[in-house]
Amino acid sequence: MNPESRDRSLGELFSDLARETGTLVRQEVQLAKTEMTVKAKEAGKDAAMIGAGAVIGHIALLALVAGVILALGQLIPLWLSAMFVSALLGIAAFVLVQKGRERLKNISPVPHETVQTLKEDKQWATRQFTS
Repeated sequence: MNPESRDRSLGELFSDLARETGTLVRQEVQLAKTEMTVKAKEAGKDAAMIGAGAVIGHIALLALVAGVILALGQLIPLWLSAMFVSALLGIAAFVLVQKGRERLKNISPVPHETVQTLKEDKQWATRQFTS
């Protein structure tokens, strides 16, 4: 303990501890908000990728239907081009959806930095009460 803290009353020490603890809690809440905002933005981008894959998949289905209609209606090679386009769009949709799902799986919903600093805060508070 430094000499200055020896001259302070117990009430002053508890007052300081309460003020510092309040500040610490507010900072932890702000850190958690910031960390969760970053995670939400990442998840939003990945969800948009899944959505884009779904839209492209829908287009592929429409092209497939058009190809089947043309094939049955005319029985000429024009249907083959529609089938080829729908196959390419289907592959693109599959790749986008799979990539988005994998990226979403890798996002942890736990605010790790906040958890770590809370552990450090607990250690700090324990040292303050035991000193």
